[in-house]
Amino acid sequence: MKKLIALLLIGLLVITGCGRPKESTSSGDGEKKVHTLRIAYLVSEEQSTHLAAVDFKEKLEKESDGRLKVELYPNGQLYGSDREAIEAVQLGNIEMTIPALAPLASFNKKFMVFDLPFLFNNNEAAYKALDGELGQDLLKELEKNDLKGLVFGENGFRHMSNNNGPIESPEDLKGIKFRTLENPVHTDTFSSFGANASPFAFGELYTALQQKTYDAMEAPISLYYTNKFYEVQKYLTMSGHVYAATILLVNNNFYNSLPEDLQQLVTAKAEEFRDEQRQLAQKQDVEFLEKLKESGMEINELSTEQREKFREAAKAVYDKHVPSIGEDLVNKALEANK
Repeated sequence: MKKLIALLLIGLLVITGCGRPKESTSSGDGEKKVHTLRIAYLVSEEQSTHLAAVDFKEKLEKESDGRLKVELYPNGQLYGSDREAIEAVQLGNIEMTIPALAPLASFNKKFMVFDLPFLFNNNEAAYKALDGELGQDLLKELEKNDLKGLVFGENGFRHMSNNNGPIESPEDLKGIKFRTLENPVHTDTFSSFGANASPFAFGELYTALQQKTYDAMEAPISLYYTNKFYEVQKYLTMSGHVYAATILLVNNNFYNSLPEDLQQLVTAKAEEFRDEQRQLAQKQDVEFLEKLKESGMEINELSTEQREKFREAAKAVYDKHVPSIGEDLVNKALEANK
């Protein structure tokens, strides 16, 4: 049913003029052009990204005096994966998306630097790298792909879950069918832990777990709760193996077609979106973890010694991917921990 609704919505967008910036003209105290900004993303209406996007929409519409109209499509209404949504923005079928950062590896391998396991010690180190020279330089590179990265948001640190029992060492993952993000670093990370790891679209993951196509998964706390994965996953291990950023992506041609004052407004409100969304994300991590416990999910904390075993296994991922990512980029990211 969800897939059928998505197809119907995409068909409607095609009929109403996909593939080019959506504009209309209305009259008030004179003619004014209205630019429509359609934003599609996978997360539900409960999650911090959507809550901040609602405020982003209201600010843009109000402060543009109606010259910007924003349409929100949460919960994977239009696209079942972040990669599909990114491609839609790239082609101009929609104007904006807020995906996880990991699928951008398909467009630019340098973005895989942020997917390396145990790269950042905490949120503040991640912000320092993403909002600093490293992150901003990578945002500029997206313009080669007809994309403009405005700001980085947050999903938070990702954690492992399964139905077999608590995961306390890489040995506990051996042979387990493990779903990963559509990103080679993510897949290789769990392969290095011994899992039978493969990528799979997020929009169909609940059903895949329900049908035992996969035994295990990993995600931020907020997605476990808002997508009800606690119904199909019993054991949650607080591994924090990677910090998961998101990104506010807009079609570059659409952005450049806006009058300069509207470009400045979109950029300014995007920064406010980032700050609000990160605060909400951290608050939800605490709140939703308690709700996961109340739902019956068993939460397992790793000791320092247990976490070190995963770090040791993950060294193979660095050996494989650092040469293609660039050692200089990896070192810049690691410096953010200082």
